[in-house]
Amino acid sequence: MKRISYILAVAAVSLAFTSCGLYNKYEQKSEVPSTVFGTDVIEGGTSLAKMSWREFFTDPILQRLIEQVLANNTDLNSARIAVEKSLASLEMAKLAYLPSLYLSPQGSLSKFGDYPLSKTYNLPLQLSMDVDMFGNITNKKRAAQAVALQAQMGEEAVRSNLISAVAQQYYMLQVLDRQLEILTQTDSLWKASLETQKSLYENGKSYSTAVNQMESSYLSVKTQIVDTRRSMRSVENALCKLLAITPQHIERKQWGSSALHHPEAQGDTGQRMFDEQFLKIGVSATMLEQRPDIRMANHAMEEAFYNTQAARAAFFPGITLSGTLGWTNNGGSIVVNPGKLLLNLVGQLTQPIFARGKLKGNLKINQLTEEDLKRKYVQTVINAGNEVNEALADCAASREKHAYYHKQVQVLNEAFIGTHELMDNGKASYLEVLTAQESLLSAQLSEAMNMYNGAKAVIALYIALGGGVK
Repeated sequence: MKRISYILAVAAVSLAFTSCGLYNKYEQKSEVPSTVFGTDVIEGGTSLAKMSWREFFTDPILQRLIEQVLANNTDLNSARIAVEKSLASLEMAKLAYLPSLYLSPQGSLSKFGDYPLSKTYNLPLQLSMDVDMFGNITNKKRAAQAVALQAQMGEEAVRSNLISAVAQQYYMLQVLDRQLEILTQTDSLWKASLETQKSLYENGKSYSTAVNQMESSYLSVKTQIVDTRRSMRSVENALCKLLAITPQHIERKQWGSSALHHPEAQGDTGQRMFDEQFLKIGVSATMLEQRPDIRMANHAMEEAFYNTQAARAAFFPGITLSGTLGWTNNGGSIVVNPGKLLLNLVGQLTQPIFARGKLKGNLKINQLTEEDLKRKYVQTVINAGNEVNEALADCAASREKHAYYHKQVQVLNEAFIGTHELMDNGKASYLEVLTAQESLLSAQLSEAMNMYNGAKAVIALYIALGGGVK
């Protein structure tokens, strides 16, 4: 008897030591490339992403639109509900340590032969409790916590993407307003040129073909005005869908009336908007940890780690304590009245021996999932670095092109004025004037669109670095 007790004690101690690793906490060990942003990007500085979206977007109308989309957007509300669901699951996982308690009253009537009717009843409180000796409950709770954190990161990702989408569409409306202003001014100028050409034709100083060509270009501007107004309606409708409101006009300020992100750039819609000095770009690999998708990938690895731990714990015995306390008149072979108090306590240990490969298969699946998520985490960081690199390149390109577009507009404007004067004096043909007009219009529209592309690149950089989550 003593020998059996000794063997059981040794086995219990061995199991305890074997299961110690099942309580280990997750540590993030995945390595990422050191030059995650590329070799041509200098790291360091204070990250742009540390600014809240209210600091980054200074236009009060845009701020109100962002507040509205964060309050009303259907996708964001769904993400919030997903967070609440995961928190409810986490609460259940935490309560798994506690015993379950049920009241299950029962009564019966029975009669056998000539014997009198027998009435029995039970009023028991049934208690059941799983003992977490090998970490099964703990690891499931930690996995549920990782799932809740993933849901929260998912909400933050939806939030930052919505802020980016609203800001981009708001600035698109502003640039469309600017393009419409350019087209309207051009419409007036070309109308005057057309009238001049008609007057020259009536006085025998021009040909009908010149009038026709000029009128064709003038009508082309008219169609561009219609297209621009239609584009405005499309962007406004898209913005209304994000805001979860019916189609309506979206109020906005004039392009360049508010700084995008920095007070020193106020009032200057040109070179300084995209200057790194005013962007205050701090590109640090550690700051990518602020991105919701990277944190979500990390918590996915954490969940997989604890699921693997729980799969290992399934190989160890399960210990369940149960008991019944209640009032009954059913004593088994006899029925007594009045009833008496019943107390029953049971301890049960279940050791898996053969489960048709289920335990081994489950462990293997969880180990493979864990390895897959480690690789996906590294890829997520690489993708994030790529987005930062692309945004920086777009900022630099827009900044560089702005100077060229600005100079091009000045040169073409002078060329248009000079060519028109030459035509008035009979020293230039209508085709030269027409070419000068069309070149100037194209350059003006391209300059405005480049300004939008620059603003979009700055917003993309802000989001790529992890901005917009607060």
